[in-house]
Amino acid sequence: MADIRKIPVDIQVVVGLVLLTAVFILIPQLSDSAIRTVLGLPMVLFLPGYALIAALFPKKDDLDGIERVALSFGLSIAVVPLIGLGLNYTPWGIRLLPILISLSIFTIGMCIIAVVRRSNLPEEDAFYVPFRQSYESLQDEFHSESQSRLDKALTIILVISILASVVTLIYVVVTPKQGEQFTEFYILGPGGMADDYPVNYTLGDSGKVIIGVVNHEYEDVNYTIDIQLENQSLQTIQQVNLEHNQTWEQPVTVTPPFNGTDMRLQFLLYKDGNYTESYRDLHLWINVSEDIND
Repeated sequence: MADIRKIPVDIQVVVGLVLLTAVFILIPQLSDSAIRTVLGLPMVLFLPGYALIAALFPKKDDLDGIERVALSFGLSIAVVPLIGLGLNYTPWGIRLLPILISLSIFTIGMCIIAVVRRSNLPEEDAFYVPFRQSYESLQDEFHSESQSRLDKALTIILVISILASVVTLIYVVVTPKQGEQFTEFYILGPGGMADDYPVNYTLGDSGKVIIGVVNHEYEDVNYTIDIQLENQSLQTIQQVNLEHNQTWEQPVTVTPPFNGTDMRLQFLLYKDGNYTESYRDLHLWINVSEDIND
């Protein structure tokens, strides 16, 4: 078994963040927390690129620190869409679990390659993140007798500003932002597409359409749907209760009770019991002919 102490600290941190992100996504009790979002951002925007850079450039003289950070963001932005494109042509599609698994495999795989390549280099040539040296250097900055009080104060203000910026960024990202409030209301043909609607009937025949409602109101809403032909109610679907971002679809059979041409078949959506005026209105123009056998 490999000694974990021989694995570079930066690789340990990357693998640990990948595994921790997976835990907060896969465990239902943790998946709704803000920590999932905080972990998910570097999982998508930084870690894949950093792991790839670590695998490609194992020597400390290959790139400096700023170049590694910048390329880590840039390559992550390039790699993640390519992985998504590949998933689009698989049976799993672009969904949360396949994306999580793919990114985790890619990132950890690149980390393994990075560890192997660094281990084949002399210790003084292999890249490492000087966590301890940075910490000791920061301590020296605060305790150095050569620094004036003004320099120490400016250093403290700089550190506080950086921490405040990070906290502000995290707050902006994890705080839900309420966008435009609206409801999607649509009808589809019997094949589930926005075409091939039944518009020609023989009296006594029935046609089927699919009615869909999507709630983007940022609150629970009770919907009522009334189907009318020439202002005569044919069918009412009541108490369709939807939470925010919830979708409801249902096939509905329409049987016109009288014949005519260019008749208006309306689908009226009412919100929260307000029947004074419809909230959304869709319609089809249909023709109903008499049964020649009668």
